[in-house]
Amino acid sequence: MAKALARTIGYRYIDSGAMYRAVTLYAMRHGMVSTGGIVDEQPLIAALPGISIDFMVDGDNQHTLLNGEDVEAEIRRLAVSNNVSQVSAIPQVRHALVAKQCALGKGKGIVMDGRDIGTTVFPEAELKIFVNAPAETRALRRYKELTEKGVDTSYDEVLANVIHRDHIDETREESPLRRAEDAIVLDNSTMTIEEQDRWLVELFNSTLEKLRS
Repeated sequence: MAKALARTIGYRYIDSGAMYRAVTLYAMRHGMVSTGGIVDEQPLIAALPGISIDFMVDGDNQHTLLNGEDVEAEIRRLAVSNNVSQVSAIPQVRHALVAKQCALGKGKGIVMDGRDIGTTVFPEAELKIFVNAPAETRALRRYKELTEKGVDTSYDEVLANVIHRDHIDETREESPLRRAEDAIVLDNSTMTIEEQDRWLVELFNSTLEKLRS
């Protein structure tokens, strides 16, 4: 949804979640995450200055680069999803990535999605949308997305991951997942992709008119 809006209005799209996934992949590759999802925090914190994350645009697709390597496909796998909330809850990780996100947004003209963008990263953003749907609906969408990419998983496994991530993100001490007071809420449970994209573009245009007046 965010990516489609950015493409329509000519802004840059930034997937903040991909940044946390990239750090999680780095930690997993370097043995900093146990099979039980326990993160060895100190080595990861020490490694943060040497972790470079960037984005590359290829037509309508955006690829995440971890130290120059395209890891877009790998960071979307369920193994990374199962550990990303634990890594994201580490305050030093959040501080480092929020700083990167703020730097990316200095010039404005961006659409950024993520679980703390409206509350922590850009509390002064001109337009904030809090998109939500029941966990079952989001899990089904995620399951279809993964299976279309050839990922071997089950709906129950994806649903468990969605519920687990929501709990960790909502209860973490550092910038928890919550709606910003001035965010517009959208429950897109029954909307098609075309309907939600049209709704968002219309809202963007009306917001732009108010800013200009």
